[in-house]
Amino acid sequence: MPAHHDIAAETELWDTYAGSAFKDDAEPAFCWTQYAGHGPGPEVLGEPGSALEIGSGTGRALAYLAQRGVVTRGVDLSPVMVKKTTAKWAADGAQFVCAEVLEHLRGHEETYDAVYSIFGAAWFTDPGRLFPLVRQRLAPGGVFAFSQPPAIPGAYGPQGMYKGGFAGKAMFTYRYSYRPAVWERLLTRAGFATAEAQVLDAPLPGHIGTLLVRAVAP
Repeated sequence: MPAHHDIAAETELWDTYAGSAFKDDAEPAFCWTQYAGHGPGPEVLGEPGSALEIGSGTGRALAYLAQRGVVTRGVDLSPVMVKKTTAKWAADGAQFVCAEVLEHLRGHEETYDAVYSIFGAAWFTDPGRLFPLVRQRLAPGGVFAFSQPPAIPGAYGPQGMYKGGFAGKAMFTYRYSYRPAVWERLLTRAGFATAEAQVLDAPLPGHIGTLLVRAVAP
């Protein structure tokens, strides 16, 4: 059964996250993993002329692309974060929209050369609903790529996730975790021509790796 998302409650959660995660002195940076300077960079997207980031967070990755001439748009659920990222990165050409990602994808007709998520909306949105909509928003041959923590062995599908600690207000969301082969199957079923999912090793043995998934539209 699909997880039930309370959008108003999740907006409050991500507004709270914005207050702690956004740094006024941050610089543009594009990294798929949770380890700075580790793993591949934007070359995973190919050479897109336009890109959409779903769950754009602090906006650093989008600003990095915008500074290199890519026409960029970021979608984020938090109005607090969108206000901060717009003020910080709009001068670099990055555009940010406050919206729920499924509603945004359904409600707009623009297509992009690349759609991506870095520990963002692809982690927190039902792939059965998200992937077909992303496919519709991609130009022919466009790339959809996303990264997030890999699944904990034996813990697959939608899972509840508390944020902000366990002693305060009950703020939670749902995340989606699957084995790499299942991610690939979900993507090809959604109409992608190819899909490849892998777990990148952490820079230190025994540390948490990073799931990196890349799919190409027909």
